[in-house]
Amino acid sequence: MPIYALGDLEPQIHADAFVHPDAVIIGNVQIGAGSSIWPCAVLRGDGGSITVGERSSIQDGSVIHTTEQDPTVVGDDCLVGHIVHLEGCTLENGSFVGNGAIVLHRVVVRTGALVGANAVVNNDVEVPSGAMALGIPAKIRPDSVPDGMIQLGVQAYVQKAQQFKKELRRVD
Repeated sequence: MPIYALGDLEPQIHADAFVHPDAVIIGNVQIGAGSSIWPCAVLRGDGGSITVGERSSIQDGSVIHTTEQDPTVVGDDCLVGHIVHLEGCTLENGSFVGNGAIVLHRVVVRTGALVGANAVVNNDVEVPSGAMALGIPAKIRPDSVPDGMIQLGVQAYVQKAQQFKKELRRVD
């Protein structure tokens, strides 16, 4: 898997994390225990830091970047769907960003909140706990996330990562 230092900036990946061989990790990136980084995901910590907590999944084709002013933080027990773009934002523990969404600078997605598929959350927006952010630009729908929904996905991806760590092998 391509894991790159950039000058003195070297990724820190917990031994219990799963990083797919086709993911790319560059620079100031930290990945916590039990987290998973899936094929074609790119985490580029060149201008600032990227932190992925424990048991969080960054799914296929997602791009996570940062700025010098705005680190990108993905908390514990988060789901980041396929082809998501995160830049300079914070996902608190137990939040979910759906497939194809874009979450930009200084956005905070609170615990238990959800950003819907293909939504665009522009700079400086807060998505409150239990709310959904839907559409372009995203509009907030309070108290819309069903209890336990995010945790089910987190558990599924933790198990999937364990399976991949044990069973994935290249055949060509």
